[in-house]
Amino acid sequence: MKQNHFNIAVLLFICASVFSQNPLQNRKPFAAGRFYPDNPDELEAKLKLMFLKSAQKKFTLNPLAILVPHAGYVYSGEVAATAYNQIDPYSKFERIFIIGSSHTTEFTGAAVYSSGNFETPLGTVKVDIDFAKQLVRNNKILINYPEAHKFEHSIEVQLPFLQHHLHNDFQIVPVIVGSSAIETARQLAAIFKPYFNEKNLFIISTDFSHYPEYYDALRADRFTAEAIKTNNASNLIAALDSNKKKNLSGLATSLCGWSSVLTLLYMTEQKKELDIDLIHYQNSGDSSYGEKSRVVGYWAISFNETQKEILDPGIILTGKDKKELLSLARSTITAYIKSGVMPEFNPADSCLSLQTYAGAFVTLTKNKRLRGCIGHFDADLPLWKVIQKMAIASATMDNRFGRVGEDEIHALKIEISVLTPMKRIRSIDEFIPGKHGIYIKKGRLSGTFLPQVALQTGWSKEEFLGHCSQDKAGIGWDGWKTAELYTYEALIFGEQEVKDENNSGNK
Repeated sequence: MKQNHFNIAVLLFICASVFSQNPLQNRKPFAAGRFYPDNPDELEAKLKLMFLKSAQKKFTLNPLAILVPHAGYVYSGEVAATAYNQIDPYSKFERIFIIGSSHTTEFTGAAVYSSGNFETPLGTVKVDIDFAKQLVRNNKILINYPEAHKFEHSIEVQLPFLQHHLHNDFQIVPVIVGSSAIETARQLAAIFKPYFNEKNLFIISTDFSHYPEYYDALRADRFTAEAIKTNNASNLIAALDSNKKKNLSGLATSLCGWSSVLTLLYMTEQKKELDIDLIHYQNSGDSSYGEKSRVVGYWAISFNETQKEILDPGIILTGKDKKELLSLARSTITAYIKSGVMPEFNPADSCLSLQTYAGAFVTLTKNKRLRGCIGHFDADLPLWKVIQKMAIASATMDNRFGRVGEDEIHALKIEISVLTPMKRIRSIDEFIPGKHGIYIKKGRLSGTFLPQVALQTGWSKEEFLGHCSQDKAGIGWDGWKTAELYTYEALIFGEQEVKDENNSGNK
């Protein structure tokens, strides 16, 4: 009898334990069929079109954070794809924090979804549930409130972009800010700031002005974006207040996700080595579906760690160094084309960086089309001498083009790529397009693509290798699979970039 009582007690305890635990419940799509196609094939085709044909690409390090619009794809998809195109598609993140402001309900603090994963027409997006629950347990301002996410689109519309663009598995931390208090943004920033590093990505979901007429939106949205670019939360608050005081017809808000953006700025404003780039802007009036009289604005903005102009093994190039190398390349081409003689250059007059031994490429363009590109990989000559030799070679020895004529020199644009030493790789997992250039060698045949080629073309890793193998090395599309592979990095700078830096410094 005692044994039976004991067995029953154990059974009741197990049942109580099971039923007391909340079962995981995935968040079902709400915006599919409303903001974006709910058919997977149609959705994939639309994403591919936005990424490959519409979205701009940019030469940056992987961003720490991006600001992305969350409207219907027919209105804001091109801008959103441009923001996501700043991310290396082969990135491996510990977590992707997606922060949006509630459109449907107001509540205290912020809601972290920790009840399950998110679903889209493209499949399931994993939520870091354990981490999300830990955040809620340790911070009173964060709550487990699934209802805040149920009909909220600002996080959901970001997910198909990530599913399409990223090649590695990822997990998200979905956060909806429910409070309109500035202090809430400050407290949230303190919680998330320890995770603001290169291991993670922050996506801030926000549109800009709502419902002014077209040209008022252009001015208001630029004013708001410039305030964000200052990386100062107070400046953003002041800009939003200023826009409001202008009494623009139809303007309901200058920034619908202002609490989320403010959270980011409170995280970043003390970080000095940070570049904020205003990448691309449109508003709904630019879409064939929109009207000019009542628009919503969209910006793609990236937050990147300031790029250090340092290459292994210890080459540091200042703005002055880059300007001198570009000037040397141009004067060398001019003198050689006109007289057939390489001009003298006194290395004693140059700084130590220009005398460092390194490989480099010189690229010439004319009317935005390639006019010549030849480089030298081995670090067996001083950098200044490599630049002189490659400048002449690019102008006179690239067998894809005729020799540069004297009447063409003024129309040439010059770009220099200073190279790190090549590194032999055994797996393409070690190759990161956009960061690395590739050198393929099989017997006496070889070919290379500079790092910027991946960003200019939008090719996948396999396409990049295939084109280099076939078009440059001449060993066939799949030749790279049995060839020696080497990677290298490059510090890339051109005349227009240096000119812009000088103009900026003179303001």
